[in-house]
Amino acid sequence: MVPEKRHENLLHLIQKLYDTVNVSLDTNCICAVRRIAKINPKSDRPRNILLTLQTERQRDILLSAVKRYNKTNHPNHLNSTCLGIEGEYRAIYVNEHLSSTTKKLYAEARKFAKDNSYKYVWVKYERVYMRKNDNESALLIRDFSNFEKLKVK
Repeated sequence: MVPEKRHENLLHLIQKLYDTVNVSLDTNCICAVRRIAKINPKSDRPRNILLTLQTERQRDILLSAVKRYNKTNHPNHLNSTCLGIEGEYRAIYVNEHLSSTTKKLYAEARKFAKDNSYKYVWVKYERVYMRKNDNESALLIRDFSNFEKLKVK
């Protein structure tokens, strides 16, 4: 969660993110950067930042750089102090922006995984995947009917 400030420069914040994860940023590749509305307007949490890039490849480069940064800087993952944000220490998460349908499917998959001893649940390229353990292959969850089929097994 990136704390919200009045008159903040989101483009400058994105530049700091790219610098921190050691990826060069061509500002021409940015289509838009903005805060998006909260699901619950009464929540004290800051609004999420949505960065829209020209291509999926540019998105994938950033996502993999953040993942690499978090692995090499364990346990000091990406956080507000890394980006030079004053105030309370807060973890910063960088994820794909999901459609409402995928968000619901992902939430249901996490619940199903918890109830049925699945070890991994993740989203990649707007698709939800699950894996029971390290030795099994990943399952693509296409829709809610997949959960009923998995219960039968």
